[in-house]
Order: sequence, then C-alpha cells, then structure tokens
Amino acid sequence: MRRRLLVATALLLAPAPGALAQTVSQRGFADAMLTLYPQAAPNDATQCVADVVAREEVFFKPRAWVQFAAGLELRANSHDQVDKRWTPDFWDRDERRPPVSIRRLSATLHQGVFTFDLGKQFIRWGRTDIVHPTDRFAPRDFMSVIDADFLGTTGVRGLAELGRHTLEAVWVPRFTPSRIPLIDQRWSAVPPSAAPLPIVETAPAFPGGSQFGVRWGHTADRLEYSLSFFDGFNSAPDILSTVQYATEPPGQPTAVEVARVYPPIRTYGGDLAWPLRWFTVKAEAAYFTSSSASTDEYVLYVLQLERQSGEWVFVGGYAGEVVTRSRTSLVFAPDRGLSRALVARASYTLDPNRSVAFEGAARQNGRGLYARAEYSQARGQHWRATIAAVAIGGHADDFLGQYRRNSHATLTLRYSF
Repeated sequence: MRRRLLVATALLLAPAPGALAQTVSQRGFADAMLTLYPQAAPNDATQCVADVVAREEVFFKPRAWVQFAAGLELRANSHDQVDKRWTPDFWDRDERRPPVSIRRLSATLHQGVFTFDLGKQFIRWGRTDIVHPTDRFAPRDFMSVIDADFLGTTGVRGLAELGRHTLEAVWVPRFTPSRIPLIDQRWSAVPPSAAPLPIVETAPAFPGGSQFGVRWGHTADRLEYSLSFFDGFNSAPDILSTVQYATEPPGQPTAVEVARVYPPIRTYGGDLAWPLRWFTVKAEAAYFTSSSASTDEYVLYVLQLERQSGEWVFVGGYAGEVVTRSRTSLVFAPDRGLSRALVARASYTLDPNRSVAFEGAARQNGRGLYARAEYSQARGQHWRATIAAVAIGGHADDFLGQYRRNSHATLTLRYSF
C-alpha cells in the first residue's frame, strides 16, 4: 500500500507531457554576413567587411500571470566596429558594438486588464514604416546607417486595456543613446571641408535625468488611432564642432573637435490606421520641441497606403518635415534625413521557402536616392541565405546623397535554432 501511494503521488506531481515545453521556450540564430563596397570612401578605403552575430533569447513562464525573458548577443567584426573588451555590456553606451551584450532582461506581469514590463525591453510606438515620428523609446544602432537594428531600453512599461481604450505609460530612469557611425569610417560621411584636418571626438556627456511617456489609444469600428506624449532626450545627437588653431604660427587650423550632445525634447504625437476597401491608410505625426538653444523644433509626419494582394504586400507614402524653429546646422538624425521624401516597400512570397523584397526612398528635390532589393531562400528548418543589393545616389549636401559611395551588396547565411 505504501508503494502504491508513493507511485500515485509521483504521478500526480509529475508534469504532464509538454508542460515543460510550454513553460520554457527559446529562439535564436547565428548569422555570418559579408558586405562588399565597390567604391572606397575618402575617409575609409576598406571595401570588404565581415560580421558574425549569434543571438539567443529564453522565455520562462512559471505561472500564467508572469513571464521572464533574457537575451544574449555575441558579435565579431573584421573592421574594428566591435569593442575588444569581453565584459558583458548592458547599457549600450559605448561607441563600438559590444562583443557580448545582454540584449534583453525583463519580467512581464499580467493581471486582469493590467500588464507591466520591467527591465531591459523593446518599446515600440507608431504604425508607419521606414520613418517613425512617435517612436521615442526605440534607440537604434546606426553604425551602418540604412541597416539599423533596435536597441533595448531599461525601464518600466505599464499598459491598461479598458474595452476599446488602451492607456500606456513608460518610465525610463537611465538614458540609452542611438549608436552612430564611427568617425573614421565611411558611414560617418565626413564633410570634404573637414577632410584635410584631423577629427578628434570628445567623450559624450550623457544626460542624467529620466524619461517619461504616455500613450492613449482607441479602437473604433473601422478606425484605430492614438495620441502620445514624450518628455525626455533625443537618442540621436546634435553634433557640435570646434576648430582648433595653433599658437605658432598663429591662426593655423590644426584639428576639428566634435562632441555629441543629446538635447532634451518633448514630443506631442498621434497615429492612425484606417482600413478601406482597396488599401489601409496609415498616418503618423509628432511635434518636437526643445529647451536647448542648439536644437531645432519641427513637425515630422508620414502618410502611407498599404495593400496586400495575394502574396504581394505594397507600402507607399510620403514622409514630410516642417521646421518651426531652426537652431543648428549639424545633426545626426536619420529619421529627418529620410523626410521630405517618397518612401515605398514591396514584398512577394514566392513559396514557403523563398521571398523577394524591395524598398526605397527618393527625396522630393531629387538630390538623394536609396533603393534596396533582396532575395531570401530557406533550406530545411534551420538554414536561410539572403542576398541584397543597395544603391545610394545624390548630391553631397543631401542626407542620402552624402553616402553615394556606400552602395553595396551583402550575403548573409543564417542558422536558426
């Protein structure tokens, strides 16, 4: 009887088949990528760059109301874009990419209509593609400007779902900047006037305050829209430059000193999605204000149409900008750099294993152009190869045109696990 009782107890306490798989899950991949540039840049003669990236994310859900997530990323690069220190990085504040990065570390609590996310996470606002005016809690890695990955933000996000209404509040105690191109590499696009002089970058002074944002959304019968407010800092910096002069002979310039400044900003924004018979209308806009005397104030907006037809998905629209107060002449702002432009994206699924995609942007004055074509093919459950070609053209005084020597091709081999 005692033996039977022990067997019965063991059967009751043992997890059901598949219970562990439902509690712990993971996803990850390893990429090997080769990038070829046909032209050398004035400040960078390297034309072949190799990258290796491995990323793993684990999700643990011990109870229905709580889930923990952790992500780790390993990197290597042939062009000195990855730091040589192997200390795991959490805050993403170094100018180079870390070789070991804690990409995500968060807990999600859900009870009734409330959801809370705590820790390092990814917070995305807005609805449009390519340009995202209201996406203020999403710093990015712009080391290769037009191929920018998102960086995690450490903070607290609360969401209340009240029928057709949602209310979201975000608090971030420590600032995470967007990573910008290295000053001595081709994506920095050094102005020709500064090329003869050495360029010295001073250590950035990151802002020490916290950031806060709130977003209210509503779902109507045939319309979804939201309003948002953000009070914090711009993750893309203003660039302040100073020419250094020699004392002997006097007046002779010797170097250009540049510094990154992350100004305080406030944004007031909104977005909407309106499904119609032939396409879906999406719009997003934000008004940027700042107390900094060196930061512009402006409105950034996007209007686009989206349609799915069979295996095709089409997105096309216009990204615009209206400057209400001009205060600076040098700023690194890819979202503004892609404004005043027609933007488009199309993708086609050939079959479950093959797909093609196209995207592009053309400045309305014709002084800048960007186009990308991509073909991807999977083999089995784990392997995928992707080849892409990027063409960039235009004038040196245009945001896109300044990268006209950076047209390139990439070959990526991915193993997913």
